[in-house]
Amino acid sequence: MTIAQGLSVADGNRKRFIAFRVLFNSRFYYPVLAVLFLDLGLSATEYTLLNFVWAIVIVVAEVPLGALADHVGRRPLIIAAAVCMALEMLVLLLAPLNGGLTLLLFCLVNRTLSGVAEAMASGADESLVYDSLAAESRSAEWPNVLADVMHWQSFGMLIAMLVGATVYDPHLMTTIAASLGFHVQFEQSLTLRFPIALNLISALIVLYMALGMREPAAGETHAALRSVSAWRGIVDAGTWILRTPVALFAIVGGVLIDSMIRLFLTFSSVYYRLIDLPEASFGLIGAALAGLGMVVSPLARKLAPTGSLLRSYMILVALTLFGLIGVALKVPLWGVVFAIPLTAAMIGLNFSISNTLNAQVNSAQRATVLSFKGLVFNLGYGFASLIFALALRSMRNDGTADQAFASAVELLPLWLLFTLLLLALMFWRRRSALQVRPTP
Repeated sequence: MTIAQGLSVADGNRKRFIAFRVLFNSRFYYPVLAVLFLDLGLSATEYTLLNFVWAIVIVVAEVPLGALADHVGRRPLIIAAAVCMALEMLVLLLAPLNGGLTLLLFCLVNRTLSGVAEAMASGADESLVYDSLAAESRSAEWPNVLADVMHWQSFGMLIAMLVGATVYDPHLMTTIAASLGFHVQFEQSLTLRFPIALNLISALIVLYMALGMREPAAGETHAALRSVSAWRGIVDAGTWILRTPVALFAIVGGVLIDSMIRLFLTFSSVYYRLIDLPEASFGLIGAALAGLGMVVSPLARKLAPTGSLLRSYMILVALTLFGLIGVALKVPLWGVVFAIPLTAAMIGLNFSISNTLNAQVNSAQRATVLSFKGLVFNLGYGFASLIFALALRSMRNDGTADQAFASAVELLPLWLLFTLLLLALMFWRRRSALQVRPTP
């Protein structure tokens, strides 16, 4: 069975999957994420709590939607995710500036749609492509697919960071317009909409890519799966994770690292302000960090055949702790270098977990297991966001939000060390199983 231009189903899905992932994740507002919501009129606490709501939506929806993808097919869920992405961008584009409760409600709808989109795509897109390869006896190519995704996603993020920060800055946009012969005075109230509008265009392209994906030929595994309920599939997948030390460690250990890095990245623009970096530099910084994927992806691809899960995680933990300790020092200007190990650890973590889980789980449970992973990750991030919001509130007193953030960020390396100690105690007796190299 082939699709357009003579490509096999696996090759066609692979190309569209890369484009889907790149555009789905390369958001033009990322270099100014926290600043954008604050400039819209939200408080730092409201912004943090909205991220908590976003995570809770994913917690509620992710596993049922993953089981549904395993039960009825992955393509419908991928298409629905693209539709939700377009709607979330449209809602945010129309959100009223300094609109009080109305603004909060618009942002709440945006975060809800975003969470649903993440839940629908999580697990379904990877499962569709991996099973397409497996149907053609090419599952060993999966690490190469991951490396290609990382490479092009880094390139996409680099472009998004540069363009997003540029169009967000009213002074820079006014200067650019003047150099082109247009005498227009841009205001922040207008330019803050530009990254959102660009994301809406990206969402429409994502929808086009999703519509072009195809399901692989249904095998005996999927035929058997459709004879049982989706809820039974959830129970079976959860039981498999709990009984498989490698999968359980990959997910639990991953969420401890992921939640701390994501929490920092969520507030990265606030951190850059704190260490006296000009806002015009945020896009350049984001672009440079996004470009790390082009360096990390070939390294991860080479390490995948030889490194054990435990070894990989020890490297990731070292990078994360180093970065968080450096961030907590809040070194003026030069503190930005500590974002490098954190970004590299995030990229390496995603590669390691996807490679490990896809190599371990069978096709019938693939999307559900990957959705369990996504659920745990977002639950961990939501919990970390809630704790961080409480820390911000308790430390603010009569100071500013930036001062509260400066105090609260010092807790991140301490929290990671504490949770990693609990992880070590939990898996000490299973450490030999974690030294086995995952194979497709």
